[in-house]
Amino acid sequence: MQAREIAGRKKYRVKLESEDCAVHRSVVDGQESKERRRRAHILLLADENRKDGALADASIASVLDAAVGTVERVRRRCVLGRRPQTNRKPRELDGEGEAKLTMLARPAPPDGCARWTLNPLGERLVAMEVVDSISRETVR
Repeated sequence: MQAREIAGRKKYRVKLESEDCAVHRSVVDGQESKERRRRAHILLLADENRKDGALADASIASVLDAAVGTVERVRRRCVLGRRPQTNRKPRELDGEGEAKLTMLARPAPPDGCARWTLNPLGERLVAMEVVDSISRETVR
């Protein structure tokens, strides 16, 4: 589903509050990644509450050297509330837990095994009460 203009009307209209504008301006002027600065700049130019009004997607794309589809996607995600993920799930193993995992894997493997495998390492971490439960992928 693309957010193209239909008869001069945009399907997803960006209307930023003054606090949002300040945040986006700080991102544009800051030391963020290029993609994040570009997204913030797109939203500032697409804002209908701007003094000059919102620019058309094609104009924004040409000013920022981006594709029109990129401008549409950024605008759509903003309006639908899908922001870039910033609050990721906390890690199951913090630095201390990772250190314990490393120290656990250093000595000789358990009897009957040529080397450590992921499942016994995870079971040992649970037995040592470093974590309540842990997936095989986290140990990997």
